Amino acid sequence: MNDDITRRLREAAEAHQPDRARILARVERGAAGPPVRHRTPSFARSWPKAALAGLAAAGILATGGLAVAGIARTPPSEPVTTPAVPPPAVASSPPAATPPAAADPTRAPTAAPPTNAPPASRPTPTASTRPQNGPLWSEGSVDAHSTVYWAQSDLVLTSAQPLTSLTVELRVAQTGDVRDTGNWRTLPAEDFSVTVQESDGVLVYRWTLRPGRTVPAGQHEFAGQYNHAAGTRSAANDSYRVEARSAGGPASVWGGFAR
Repeated sequence: MNDDITRRLREAAEAHQPDRARILARVERGAAGPPVRHRTPSFARSWPKAALAGLAAAGILATGGLAVAGIARTPPSEPVTTPAVPPPAVASSPPAATPPAAADPTRAPTAAPPTNAPPASRPTPTASTRPQNGPLWSEGSVDAHSTVYWAQSDLVLTSAQPLTSLTVELRVAQTGDVRDTGNWRTLPAEDFSVTVQESDGVLVYRWTLRPGRTVPAGQHEFAGQYNHAAGTRSAANDSYRVEARSAGGPASVWGGFAR
């Protein structure tokens, strides 16, 4: 700091320019006027005042420099940022559970169909048919896959009780070139004796339950296959007959084959 004040004073002294005109005027006034008593030269008396003024100016400059330096060195204050406070979370209520639909007290419960029950739609009995008797229900039809050269007669037999005796007979009228080509049933083959023969113009398929075997309650199927003369064959004279026995006693059904 002292070096800086000294430098400033030196620069001020070097920059000072004496007023020559003023000095000459004072010399001339002194020569014309009465003699004056000796006093301390004005230069000697004014020097302390000039020094004090210079020191005061230097102090002011130094103070200003310090203030400027302080301002320059002080880092700018950073703005204070207040962190945003998120609003308190509001717990969402779970959706209300939908109560189960109340049962309609005025509506009767739907009963499950009985196991092994025969179909609701049954052929209308006629003088020559009896599709239902006791625990038996039956329906005969010509298979939909029959052709103009070949046909299959199907018999669906449903029993509500186990059968201890059963004989099923399919009769196919001889309408021209009717010849056996095979047969089958849904029950085990070893439980039946099977015969196929033609008698009195009728091709007869017969399944007889072997002694000691039992037919379970339920739906079963029997089928006879045969060739015939070319063309659409009429099954009007074909028929079936079933004789059976269960715990409730004997029962028999019969009927024809619808296309």
